[in-house]
Amino acid sequence: MAVVEKPSRTRPWALACVVFVAAAVAQRLYWIAGGRWGYTACDRTELVDPAGGCGADQVVTVPFWSGWGALGVGVGLAVVLGCTVRFPGKWATAGSWAAAALLLVVAFPLHLVFEVPAALAGRPSDWRDLGARLVLVAGGVLFAGLANASGPRRGPVAAGYRPVPRWTRRWAYVAVALPVVGWAVPHALWVLGMPVGISERALNDIERDLSTPTGVAITLVPPLAGLLVLGLVQRWGQQFPFWVPGLHGRQVPRRLAVIPAGVVALTLVTYGVLSIAVLVGELLAGDTRWSDVWDGWAVTATLLVFLGWGVSLAVTTTGYALTTSAKTSMTDLPGSEHP
Repeated sequence: MAVVEKPSRTRPWALACVVFVAAAVAQRLYWIAGGRWGYTACDRTELVDPAGGCGADQVVTVPFWSGWGALGVGVGLAVVLGCTVRFPGKWATAGSWAAAALLLVVAFPLHLVFEVPAALAGRPSDWRDLGARLVLVAGGVLFAGLANASGPRRGPVAAGYRPVPRWTRRWAYVAVALPVVGWAVPHALWVLGMPVGISERALNDIERDLSTPTGVAITLVPPLAGLLVLGLVQRWGQQFPFWVPGLHGRQVPRRLAVIPAGVVALTLVTYGVLSIAVLVGELLAGDTRWSDVWDGWAVTATLLVFLGWGVSLAVTTTGYALTTSAKTSMTDLPGSEHP
C-alpha cells in the first residue's frame, strides 16, 4: 500500500508569505517607476491633506527607504523565505523570526493603537499610512507563522495554572501603571484645557487639532490596551476564562501570549531609544534648546514612559514564558511562591 505523505505544515504559511513579498516588491517597483498609488508624503511635506497623501502625486522621486531601500529589504525577505522552505533548520527558522520581528517593529503597532481609534472617531487621518502599517503587521504575522511551522515541534505548555513569581507580578503592575500615569493622566489634563507640562501654544495646537471624541480615544486606548498585561500574571492568561465559549478551562497556547507581548515590548523599547537619541541629537546640534525641554517636560517624559513601559513588559513576558514552560520546575523559579 502506498504511503500518502501529509502536506507540509509550512506550505500554507510559505504561500502566504510569497504573496506578501511579491506584492511588496511589486509596489516598490511601481513607486520607483513613477506610480504613486498607495504612496504617502505626509511625513515629509507641509501639506495638510491626509486623505490625499499630502501631495504624494507631486513627489518626483521617492525617498531611498520608500523605494530602493525597501526593495532591498523585500529581496532579503525573499531570501529568508526561500531558505526557510528549502533548507529548514534552526538558522532558517531564526531568520523567519527575525523577519517577523523586523516587519512588526517597522509597522509600529503602537501608532495604530493611537491613530486608528482617532481616525474612527472622525479625525482626518492618513489612511495610506495606516493601511501600509496594517499590511506590515500582517506580513509580520505571516512570517511568525512560517517560523512557528518550520521550527521543531515543542513540548506542551505546563498543565494547569502556575502562579507567576512575585517579581513578574510587580513588573506587570509597573507595565500597567506607566501608561496610566505617564500617558492617560497628562493627556486627560490637556484635553480638559489644563497646560500641565506643556506650553500654552502647544495646548492651543491640541485644542485646535483634536476633537473631543478623538482626544478621549487617544487618552483611553493605550492604558486600556495596557491592561492586557495583567493576563500574563493572572489565571486567565494561562487558562481560558468561563466567558470564552467553547474554550473555558483549556490551556492558553503559550505563544499566543508570548509573541504579541514580546513584539509590543520590542516596539516600545525601540521607539523609546530612538526618540531619546533624536532628542539628544537635536540638543547637541542646537536645533532644540534646553529651555524648550523644560517648558515641555511632560512631552519629554513621555519618551521615558515608552522606554520604561517596554522594559517592564519585556520582563513580565519573560516571567510568563519561564513560568508556563513545561521544562521549568516551580522550584527553579525564584520568588515563585504564591503572592
